[in-house]
Amino acid sequence: MKEKYEVAIIGGGPAGVSAGIYAGRLRMKTILVTKNFSGQVGIKAVDIENYPGFESISGPDLAKRFENQIKKQGIDIENGEVSKISKLGDDFSLTLKSGKEIETMSVIMTTGADPRPLKIPGEKEFVGRGVTYCALCDGPVFADKSVAIIGGGNNGFETVIFLSKIVKDMHLLEFGDTVNADATNQELVARLDNIKIITGAMIKEIHGDKFVNSITYQDRKTGEEKKLAVSGVFVEIGYIPATYYAKGLVEFNDKGEVMVDRKTYQTNVAGIFSAGDLNEGSFKQIVIAAGEGASALLSAHEYLKTKRR
Repeated sequence: MKEKYEVAIIGGGPAGVSAGIYAGRLRMKTILVTKNFSGQVGIKAVDIENYPGFESISGPDLAKRFENQIKKQGIDIENGEVSKISKLGDDFSLTLKSGKEIETMSVIMTTGADPRPLKIPGEKEFVGRGVTYCALCDGPVFADKSVAIIGGGNNGFETVIFLSKIVKDMHLLEFGDTVNADATNQELVARLDNIKIITGAMIKEIHGDKFVNSITYQDRKTGEEKKLAVSGVFVEIGYIPATYYAKGLVEFNDKGEVMVDRKTYQTNVAGIFSAGDLNEGSFKQIVIAAGEGASALLSAHEYLKTKRR
């Protein structure tokens, strides 16, 4: 007979780790499935100054602390990736990309979101050869070079701040007429002398030979096409919820985010809960994801008590 878990947590970021910690404390028979414990925290966050308990901590350091703590909780951890969730009577079956099947009485989805691509000519061709979605990972490669950052939100501005002491100069291009980063980030960027901000810019194509050497954009006001000589393109235009494994099962909004009951974090399917950046909502923050993970696990615990009764 296959081993059946009380709860399966999908994802090892702040929401998944928080859920796993609470599951361990409640002595629930738990499995956490994840490719890694970094998530966007480990690859995107440079200096985190708004997480309680740390005046300042790097993303990779915080992710490592998450990993160390979850491994002490007495839960099973499976290194892998879920490709599909299926109903199994009142329970569920998780199919991993490896082919392994996991049976569970409840599920908590915490897989966050993946970087949104530009979908323009040259982007796919030059991924890893000048096009990147992670300044923390690849920034040092562009030391003393000229780069472009695409996106005028907080992610774009934080990338500018991180790269400012590495690269020679930067162009930040924003599709809208104004940038959307918060006031603090805008103030920090305004102090830099190696950044030029271009608004109303529609990125048309990324060019290169072996590596990126330029981008073309259209001035949305004049219609004129312009070319910038750059060695790197950092894409920072948002994220797409990583929910492919639950398509056709749970309910999504028009942005592809998971719809949940905000009191319990349960989806429209009884027994499936969701927490973190994949959920509907305007605020995507580490501390919020961690709180949602804890709430979702506690709700799953109550759900199982009711189910057993």
